[in-house]
Amino acid sequence: MPRLSLRRSEPLIGVVVPAYDVAGYLPACLDSILGQSHRALDVVVVDDGSPDESGAVAEEYAARDPRVRVVHIENRGLGAARNEGLRHVRGDVLAFADSDDVVPPGAYAAMLTQLRRTGADLVTGDVARLVGDDVQRIRWMRRLHADRASVFIEQRPELLGDVFAWNKLYRREFWDGAGLSWPEGVRYEDQPTLTRAYVHARLIGVVPEVVYHWRVRDDGTSITQQRASTADLRDRWTTKRSSLATVRDFGSDKVTRVFVDRVLPGDLWRYFLQIPQADDEWWQLLVSGVREFWGGERSLTHSILPPAHRLTGWLVEQDRRSDAVAVIEQVAALAGRPLPRVTLPDGSARVDVPGLDPATVDPAALLVRPGE
Repeated sequence: MPRLSLRRSEPLIGVVVPAYDVAGYLPACLDSILGQSHRALDVVVVDDGSPDESGAVAEEYAARDPRVRVVHIENRGLGAARNEGLRHVRGDVLAFADSDDVVPPGAYAAMLTQLRRTGADLVTGDVARLVGDDVQRIRWMRRLHADRASVFIEQRPELLGDVFAWNKLYRREFWDGAGLSWPEGVRYEDQPTLTRAYVHARLIGVVPEVVYHWRVRDDGTSITQQRASTADLRDRWTTKRSSLATVRDFGSDKVTRVFVDRVLPGDLWRYFLQIPQADDEWWQLLVSGVREFWGGERSLTHSILPPAHRLTGWLVEQDRRSDAVAVIEQVAALAGRPLPRVTLPDGSARVDVPGLDPATVDPAALLVRPGE
C-alpha cells in the first residue's frame, strides 16, 4: 500500500466512506469531502450491499474524480464496511465519514495542521448537528474542544466522551501499530475503538473548529433512533463493557473514575425516556446493565446525569419500575423544565416527584447539586 510522508507539503489523507441506503444523501457527503481545502485525498466508498442506488452514485463520482474509488461488498454492517475500506485506502493519514453527513470545507486542513504541529497520533475537532439546512452547535462537544491543545488522556480524560469516528484524523502508523479496527456485527462500534485509540495515543491533538456536520435524520432509520429495542440496548451494554475493560486495563484511577461517572452514563437518559413504553424484557436488561456498571460504590448518584435522570438511574438499579415511570412521565409533562424542588433545613435541595415517597429513596438520589 503506497504511503506518503507527513513531511510532504500535501500529505495524502485516506477517507473511508461506508454507504448503505443513502443515495439521497451521498452526493452532499462526497461533494463536501472532495471540496476540502486540502486536496490530496484518497476516498474509498464502500458500497455495503446497499439496496438502493448508493453504489451507482459512488461509481459516478469515481468516473469523474480520480480521487474516488468504490468497493462493493455484501451487506455486513458499518464496522465491517469501515474495516473493508481500511484494506483499500491509501495515505499516511486516515479519516472516516458517514455517508449521510457533511464535512466543512476546512476541516481536514485544520486537523492536519494540528497533527503536524504537535506530532500527535490523532486529532479531534468539534461537531455540530445538521438539522435540515440548519447547523446547530452541541454544548458538550464545544466544551470538550474549547481550545487548541495537545494532551495525553490522563490530562483530559473527559475526551473519552468524544466517541465519534468521523471528527478526527489518525496517523496510519499509529492506527496499525495499536492494532485498531472496528467491531463488527454490533451497534455503537465507535466507542470501543475510540477508547482504545485514546488510551494508546502518546499525544492527542484538539482543535476548536467544527470539523463535522452530523445529520439528524427524522425517518427512523438512524441507529440512534432505535433505542426501544432489546437488540439495541444489548449492543449498547456490549460496547460499554468493552470500553470499560480497556479503561481499567489502562490502570489510571483518575481516568477510570471520570469514565464511570462522566462518560459511560452520558447517553443513559435517552434510554430512560423509553421506560414507560418498553416491554418487560427490555426493562430487565436495563436493570441488569445499570447494576453491572453502577451497582457498586460508584452508583449513578455520583454521575454527571442531571437530577431527574440520576434519580431514575437509582430507581432502575432498585428495580422500581413504576416509580421510574412516574419520574419519566413527570419529566415529559414538564417539557424541559426541571422537576419541582424542596429546600431542606440545611439549605440544600432535593427533587420532588408526585407520588414518590422521599423516605423510600436514597437521599443522594434526590439531591440537587449547587448550580443545577
